[in-house]
Amino acid sequence: MKFNRLTTMVVVAMVLGVLVGYACHEYASSPEKAKEIAEYFGILTDIFLRMIKMIIAPLVFATLVTGLANMGDAKAVGRIGARALGWFVAASFCSLLIGLVYANVLQPGHGLGVELPTSAADLHLKTSALNFKDFITHVFPKNFFEAMATNEVLQILVFALFFGIALGQLHNQSARSLVGTLDEVVHVMLKVTDYVMRFAPVGVFGAVASTIALHGLGVLLVFGKFMLCFYLALATMWLLLVLAGYVVLGRKVFDLLAMIRGSLLVGFSTASSESTYPKLMEQLEKFGVPPRIVGFVLPLGYSFNLDGSMVYTTFLAIFIAQAYGIDMTLTAQVTMLLVLMVSSKGIAGVPRASLVVVAAVLPMFGLPEAGILLILGIDHFLDMGRTLTNVLGNAIATAVVAKWEGEAEPVSSDQPVLDAAAQAEAV
Repeated sequence: MKFNRLTTMVVVAMVLGVLVGYACHEYASSPEKAKEIAEYFGILTDIFLRMIKMIIAPLVFATLVTGLANMGDAKAVGRIGARALGWFVAASFCSLLIGLVYANVLQPGHGLGVELPTSAADLHLKTSALNFKDFITHVFPKNFFEAMATNEVLQILVFALFFGIALGQLHNQSARSLVGTLDEVVHVMLKVTDYVMRFAPVGVFGAVASTIALHGLGVLLVFGKFMLCFYLALATMWLLLVLAGYVVLGRKVFDLLAMIRGSLLVGFSTASSESTYPKLMEQLEKFGVPPRIVGFVLPLGYSFNLDGSMVYTTFLAIFIAQAYGIDMTLTAQVTMLLVLMVSSKGIAGVPRASLVVVAAVLPMFGLPEAGILLILGIDHFLDMGRTLTNVLGNAIATAVVAKWEGEAEPVSSDQPVLDAAAQAEAV
């Protein structure tokens, strides 16, 4: 499969990032100097992610409002939302179960023999942020402009729901004119996205070089077994997602995978789902998913459908138990899976969300949360896989919901991938 120019540049940037980062780590005069160099590389990634974040709020709001206004039927909104959430819950359960099974079968923490710290003071994880009551109230915005300024996707989604449905119920000329204006805003923001994505290879280079310069390649060897086992679990989740997509979409699921490969690679290399959102939305529309469904299901999925993160939470929890030599009964493991099933739905917008969830749940089962310190050094490399899985899961979920609605009109199998590649070439 021929990669387009952007994809090729991202791959080259990853390779250069590894080489430059390794050289800086090896020749740095001290660990402090290596950290300083890594921070300079990190500037490139921060700039790219900040530019991506400046796009997301107006893009989510405009696409969702225009979609709902054109939908004009509140019942359709409820039906689409119910189908999307049904898929999200089923995918989350499968993700958690895969992480649990692979951790028990492969036992990455068995006989680790590493002296673990007794204090979690250095974690700096705000587990207090994982509070169901606070999460529910936080979903509803107290100020729309504050939600836009802070990129609170769920709050923007809630306001856009009210605004879009209300706009759809108005049939005067002014309302139609406003819908048309917001539709033009969507097209403008997609053009801005094309400009921002030209900076993606630079952001990728900075992310990889920063991590390697700080930790070196040695950290990958030390925890090689853990990473290998975890990526095997993720690979199983990828196969399951593609299989589920094949059941609903047929062979068109492979066209979808070809069209979003660039977004998957950017998400993997930056370890940021946000970096993929604008382009992923555009590719789903090219695939044939109506903009109103993309604008509703995709931001919902970014908040509730984190398949890679779900695999990670159960896998890491069992790994910590094995590292400490603590035996967990099957009943305790199943109970923990159900607790994670509920608690993980409140992690949208929480910094280092997967680690926060695990740190909050571990004490409930007598497991020391300080065990998370073991994998902090390689968490970025694990997050790369988690992000790719999250993006893949949301892309397939959006296409499946559109198919269930009877509105997905995938482009023909002969032409779409070539068209998508040609259009991506312009980026």
